[in-house]
Amino acid sequence: MTAFGAPAAVAADRSAAQGAAIPIDDRVALMLREEAGGDLKDFYAGRGYRPIWVHRGKIGAEAATLLGWLESARLDGLKSSSYDVDELRERLAAAKGGDVAALARAELALSKRFAHYVRDQRRPRDVGMIWADKDLKPRRPSVESVLRAATFPEDFGSYLSAMGWMSEHYVRLRRLMEHAQKRGASEAALERIALNLDRARVLPGPWTHHIVVDAAAGLLYYYGGGKREGMMRVVVGAPETQTPMLAGNIQWAILNPYWNVPDYLAGRSIAPKVLAGRSLASLHMEALSDWGPSPRKLDASEIDWHAVAAGQQLLRLRELPGPRNSMGKVKFLFPNDEGIYLHDTPDRALLRKKDRHFSNGCIRLEKASELGKWLFQKPLRAKDGTPEQAVPLPVEVPVYLTYFTAIAVEKGVAFRDVYGRDG
Repeated sequence: MTAFGAPAAVAADRSAAQGAAIPIDDRVALMLREEAGGDLKDFYAGRGYRPIWVHRGKIGAEAATLLGWLESARLDGLKSSSYDVDELRERLAAAKGGDVAALARAELALSKRFAHYVRDQRRPRDVGMIWADKDLKPRRPSVESVLRAATFPEDFGSYLSAMGWMSEHYVRLRRLMEHAQKRGASEAALERIALNLDRARVLPGPWTHHIVVDAAAGLLYYYGGGKREGMMRVVVGAPETQTPMLAGNIQWAILNPYWNVPDYLAGRSIAPKVLAGRSLASLHMEALSDWGPSPRKLDASEIDWHAVAAGQQLLRLRELPGPRNSMGKVKFLFPNDEGIYLHDTPDRALLRKKDRHFSNGCIRLEKASELGKWLFQKPLRAKDGTPEQAVPLPVEVPVYLTYFTAIAVEKGVAFRDVYGRDG
């Protein structure tokens, strides 16, 4: 916007009518109004035809940044030739003299190539992600949405240089691909890095409020406002009970939660303890008649523990809320058919281990209260000792459970494929 908030093209028209000198960027805006077409026309019209690459009659440093990305597009699995880099350089060279028409043509060429590149980068691949919420399944963005997203941050240059439209995990893996290519990594290694890049490709950039869990590393990250806002260790699924690649929207926090014991654990773990002399009360558990909303508590005489241990009787067991509860003080729910959620844990020792693949698939959090405060923008506390206090999130927050195996090491690249998913 120019003085008094007037769109650039409107301000230029007004200055011309009054016989005043028109600033060069406003003259570029007038030219954009004449030259822009299609999706670019819609984008520039929405911002009063103000340029984003031209500053005070010169092409800004952002253009060089974009050229760097386009020239290294092979790292994205793309071809630099798709973006007419030589022609773009010619446009930029012609604009160095400050000719208004040349500046406008360079402006449009930069926006066109940038939008084309981002749309290609963000074209989704099938990487085995389960979309519990179908609205999260990525779609190739429109030209206008790419450009609008790029001009939302205050610092366009930083957005360009940080590749702010992509996840930080994608940016890291892209650098790793470059490093591996320079070190002469094998074709098999490069293919595995490319697979990891595709897993990262479906994630949003840091301007989207969201959570990422990397089940390979046992780490959780959360993002918003264009940056990573926190991270923590997590315990994830063991190789025999893997944490799936899954995306959904967190909708609820449950304070003072029960833990509903999976059927196989009731037979494999709990029944032998009871048969050895332990009581359900000493295990801080209770047995219920069914999985309905109003189950009846079972008396000890109603349970055939030998049948439970043999898998001949299914039994609903739940661990009572309290300091020993496997869910800790809180669990965070997002609807999914896999029975996966995020939760607190009293077992802190596992979080200190280098390898944290021990759970039955769910995610045990190192800092559950910290995550709750971030989700709700205030401390999350139970009102009293009532079990299963459900607190809805004011706004649903996407969570992406993914799997990045490629890591940089001194000799080049290594892979931590605990689940054997890389093929």
